[in-house]
Amino acid sequence: MFDKLDLTRMAQALASYSGSRMGVIARNVANADTPGFKAQDLAPFAEVFAESGGEMRATRPGHMEAGSEGTTMVPQRAPGREAPNGNSVSLEGEMVKSVEARQSLEMALAVYRTSSEVIRASLGRSR
Repeated sequence: MFDKLDLTRMAQALASYSGSRMGVIARNVANADTPGFKAQDLAPFAEVFAESGGEMRATRPGHMEAGSEGTTMVPQRAPGREAPNGNSVSLEGEMVKSVEARQSLEMALAVYRTSSEVIRASLGRSR
């Protein structure tokens, strides 16, 4: 039932993307001292969602004008400075990315939870 709703499908895709991004970030942090390790990140969610057959629509001018760096859900090298040992992981940068990923996950869960409450209310059922 929920799979047919675009909003819940997008929320599910965002939750999955956020979990995958957290895994990539965790791998970067785990290899912060590994000589020669290059930091990685995922392509922006809008591109990943568009490739999976979904479509994001702008609701007002300037709504979705973010830059993009990649096109798939495959980890990609993230640009950054390299340490003398060739490692490009910045722990501060990874912390910022982890906060972004967590916020995306919490937003997806809030959307999913709210949409299920609306559907329950429309059916005359409460929690």
